[in-house]
Amino acid sequence: MDGGMVGGREPRFEIRFCAAEGGARIAYATVGDGPLLIVPPAWISHLELWWQDPAVRAFLVPLAAHRTVVLYDKPGCGLSDPWPCRQTVDTDVRVLRTVAGHLRQERFDLLGVSTAAAASLAFAVRHPERVGRLIVYGGYADGRQVASPEVRAALLGMVRAHWGLGSDVLADIFMADADADTREHFTRLQRGTATAEFACELLDQCYQACVVDELAGVVTPTLVLHRRGDRAIPYRLGRDLAARIPGARLMTLPGRGHFPWAGDSAPLVDAVLEHLGETAPGRHAPRSVDDVLTPRQRQVAALVADGLSNRQIARRLGIEERSAEGHVERIRRRLDVRSRAQVAAWWARRDT
Repeated sequence: MDGGMVGGREPRFEIRFCAAEGGARIAYATVGDGPLLIVPPAWISHLELWWQDPAVRAFLVPLAAHRTVVLYDKPGCGLSDPWPCRQTVDTDVRVLRTVAGHLRQERFDLLGVSTAAAASLAFAVRHPERVGRLIVYGGYADGRQVASPEVRAALLGMVRAHWGLGSDVLADIFMADADADTREHFTRLQRGTATAEFACELLDQCYQACVVDELAGVVTPTLVLHRRGDRAIPYRLGRDLAARIPGARLMTLPGRGHFPWAGDSAPLVDAVLEHLGETAPGRHAPRSVDDVLTPRQRQVAALVADGLSNRQIARRLGIEERSAEGHVERIRRRLDVRSRAQVAAWWARRDT
């Protein structure tokens, strides 16, 4: 599949399998070149469907220009076999250890996103010799603090009783800054990946996860990233997480989207690469148009260059006018320009 360009060529997204406990097969994928960066699954996952999402590829491709990025499906999700028992943080740590062992990598970097932050932190504490650098994004130390007992019970009940409605609500929470196409893709992914009962089980696992007692033992250089307006995991929990990890650095990002590829992912990618030692602070490697803008944003930028208004862009693309306005604003921020004329000028010279 076409996931953008890395070093002038298409990155190869390859899916394979490894054996885990009880004969369960775990599906994993690799993309890019360089030292290993393992990204454990957050919430639910499906490797093939993830890679079909332009927003996900726009987040992963710049990382894959510097690292061999490894992703895998949580047991019972996507292409992975079910796990024989209820999953916990300990289960997640064992699966991560299995995947890393299969790849014969004694040392690697970790990017723990959302609910995978707990497992990544626990792994780093229990196997400090294996983790070079650690990044956690949108994470928390105690899942019981994510929402009140009443809210947790209501959301679990809705997911169990009406998975269609539940998946829509979760998409709105997780992907607050994403465009309609990205949210719709995520909604389909949720429903196509897990049954209502299994989704409810995994959501409850998120609420039960707790690594508070392990955080003082983190010795790996750690960067904590969190969007200030995160609607799924409150910013205060990210700040608390950073405060509990010895020597951790907290970086606050703008936006409301929970997943890193929702909304403007460019500052997040830059922060990850800087922590991995791939760019100097305040200086970022030049990126191609495919890396700077998502496919949808490139469409909008081309129409801005043609002189179309937000209303005209919305009609042309079949989206709401406010969505078109949001695209233009995110393009402006990504390009670090102030006007539509500057966007048009950038588009005109993009290949020069």
